[in-house]
Amino acid sequence: MNQAPASVWRRPVHFLAFGLGSGTVPFAPGTFGTLAAIPFYWLISELPLGWYLGLVAATFFWGIWLCDKTSRDLGVHDHSGIVWDEFVGYWLTMAAVPFSWEAALWGFVVFRIFDVFKPWPIRWADRRVAGGFGIMIDDVLAAVYAWSTMHLWFWLH
Repeated sequence: MNQAPASVWRRPVHFLAFGLGSGTVPFAPGTFGTLAAIPFYWLISELPLGWYLGLVAATFFWGIWLCDKTSRDLGVHDHSGIVWDEFVGYWLTMAAVPFSWEAALWGFVVFRIFDVFKPWPIRWADRRVAGGFGIMIDDVLAAVYAWSTMHLWFWLH
């Protein structure tokens, strides 16, 4: 059961790391964090690919600091409510995918499958890489798998 600290509602850094509050739900915070990322994907999906990737890269590097700071403040490495990494992972999954609600839903499902089951090297990175980078990198790796799956699907169909 996810126990969200009260600081999520008082500290902007924690609020952002907890996915604008989406990571405070008592169960499946990663799933709710990924869901919360979808409307933002809708807003940025029409950016030229270079701008889109630049924005995702910036949110990744900012997320390293954001997640590290929040994790240290809470005294818990990768608190389950920290879902900024899911936001970035979902946005990376959807890179160069033309927006449609169907594609957004498929991207959500595919990303969550790889994020939950963590095939190699995702599980290895999740267990061995510490700090904010460790919090972010396993979701980026899951996104690489999910992005590849999405593009393979579109290429085949």
